[in-house]
Amino acid sequence: METFLAAGGMAAMPFLTRGKSRAINAENPTGEKGKGGMAASPLGSSRKGSPCLRDIQPEETVVLGEIEGMGIINHIWMTVDNKTGPGDCFVLRDMILRIYWDEEEKPSVEAPLGDFFCCGFGMEYYVNSEPIVVVPARGLNSYFSMPFRKRAKIVIENQHTNPIPALFYQIDYCLYETLPEHVSYFHAKWNRQSCTVLGEDYVVVDNIKGQGQYIGTFIALSTLQRYWWGEGEMKFYIDGDRDYPTICGTGMEDYFGGSWSFANHDQGRMVEQTYSTAHLGYPYYSKCDELVVNPYHNDDCPPMRSFYRWHIKDPIFFEEDLRVTLQQIGVSHNGLFERQDDVSSVAYWYQAEPHEGFAKMLSRDKRHPR
Repeated sequence: METFLAAGGMAAMPFLTRGKSRAINAENPTGEKGKGGMAASPLGSSRKGSPCLRDIQPEETVVLGEIEGMGIINHIWMTVDNKTGPGDCFVLRDMILRIYWDEEEKPSVEAPLGDFFCCGFGMEYYVNSEPIVVVPARGLNSYFSMPFRKRAKIVIENQHTNPIPALFYQIDYCLYETLPEHVSYFHAKWNRQSCTVLGEDYVVVDNIKGQGQYIGTFIALSTLQRYWWGEGEMKFYIDGDRDYPTICGTGMEDYFGGSWSFANHDQGRMVEQTYSTAHLGYPYYSKCDELVVNPYHNDDCPPMRSFYRWHIKDPIFFEEDLRVTLQQIGVSHNGLFERQDDVSSVAYWYQAEPHEGFAKMLSRDKRHPR
C-alpha cells in the first residue's frame, strides 16, 4: 500500500495520505500557511500585488523556492517575459534552472530553462505529454514527482545579456510526516555537442553512479549534413557494460516512437510530420523561418528538430551505474553513413543520493544554436 500511494496519480486519489498542500510563488514566497496574496496593489490590499519577480539582472541568481521539511513537489509552472531586447529568442537557453535536494551543495537538476521543459534552441512551442506540458504562450509545466526528505531549493540564474522583465512561477507541493524508505530523488542534466565526432556516439548522460531508474530523454537536433539523419541507435550501458550496451534500439525515429522517417508524401516529396503524445513526441521542426539570427537573412541556420521520450511505462532500472548514448548515423542513396550534427539533450532519472557531480555547464555563447 505504501508503494501504491507514493506512486500517486488518479488511482491514489480516494486514499487519504494526510499531506499538507502548499504552494510557493511571488505572492507567497515561503509557502507559509495563510500567507498567500498579502501584497497590496493599486486595487487595494491583497489584490494581485506581487504576481511575479521583476527585473532579474544579468548574472543574477534568484531563489524561486526554499522548502524546509519532508515532502514532494508535484507541479512546477513558469513563464518568462522574453521581451528584453536583441537576442530575445535565446532567453530560454540563457536562463539556467537548478534544483538542490536536502543538504546538497551541487545541484541534482541543471539545465537551460527551455530545454528542461522540452523546448530546445531557446524556442517555444506546444508540448502535450504526461510529465511536461507547454501551452500558449510560453506556459511551462512540469508534473514530475520530486520527493525530498529535509529540504528543497529551486533557483534560476539569468545568464542573458539583458535583464529579465518578469518571471511568473508557482511550485505546488505537499508536506508529509514520513516518506517510504526507498523513495529516490529526481535528477536532470543537459548536454550539448555543437558538432559530433565522426564515428563516435553522442553522450546523452554519463557517470551516473548508484541505484535508480532512467525515465526520459529530450533531444534538440540541428542537422548539419544532407540526407536522412535518423538511423542512429539509442544505447543504454547498464551496471558495468563497457564495449556493448544491454539495451540498443533500432534507430532514432524508432526510439521516439515513429517510423519510416515520420513521412507523409505530398506530391512526390517526403514531408516529416510532427506529433506530441503522452509518452513520446516530435513537437518541433523548423527550417529557421522563426529564428532570425541575421537581420538581413532568416535562412542562415540549419534545420532544427526536437524529440522527447518518457520511460514511464517502460522504466530502465540500474543498480550500479548507467551511461546513455546516441549514434549519429544517416542514410542516402549510397546506404548508411556516419554523420556529424549539432546535438543537445536533457537526461531525466531518479536515483538514491548521493549522486556524482555534473560537468561544468557550457558558457552562454556555446549553448546558443547555430
